[in-house]
Amino acid sequence: MNALRPVSPTYVEETRFGFWFLQSHVWQHHVLRVAINDLVRLSGSPLPQAPVLLDAGCGQGRSFGLLNAAFAPARMIGLDADPHSLECSRREAERLGLEVELIASDCAAIDLPDASVDLLFCHQTLHHLVEQEQALAEFWRVLKPGGRLLLAESTKYYIDTWVIRWLFRHPMHVQRSAEQYLDMLSAQGFQFEESSISYPYLWWSRAKDFGLLERWGLMRPKPVGQRDETLLNVVARKP
Repeated sequence: MNALRPVSPTYVEETRFGFWFLQSHVWQHHVLRVAINDLVRLSGSPLPQAPVLLDAGCGQGRSFGLLNAAFAPARMIGLDADPHSLECSRREAERLGLEVELIASDCAAIDLPDASVDLLFCHQTLHHLVEQEQALAEFWRVLKPGGRLLLAESTKYYIDTWVIRWLFRHPMHVQRSAEQYLDMLSAQGFQFEESSISYPYLWWSRAKDFGLLERWGLMRPKPVGQRDETLLNVVARKP
């Protein structure tokens, strides 16, 4: 694996609680696993065989086993700007017996050649970044023509709630709605259809009541288009 080197991040560092939460069963099984399964479903047409897969913002490497099972990459690369997280990723890859190349880099300046990646997985990362447009430009640059961006994000309607503000830390001035994230993808040149977009309305993403009122039968969730979406999953293609 590549040697880890320090960087000057342009992201907001996670709180101690946040770092602990990213090691939890809830994160692994109710957040990561659910998102990856949904992105596989949204992919539609066959994906590249034995792809080069980049996990942009890999954190502590909890996605590695799930990504390996879902996409069988010939080469997996994990990128993160936090050296502590990358050390956790190294240990996770060793525990799983996976070869994962680790890069200490910010998403806005990726240390990879142009058109070198088939699949780019970005899970709950953009909302931590100050330079979101620059990161998307880098995603576009490193993806091959026909490559796919597998994006799963939380929107401002989840990030800007009292419980998330209390427990976690984010650059609040760059938070976006689902529609604004899609507009940003389109502006960069990514292509996607309605069939490659979903708006999961999961219990953990509703920080006001965590879906309890629905579980107790006191209310029914509003349909898509009549609510403020808290999550966005999209598979976007570089033409």
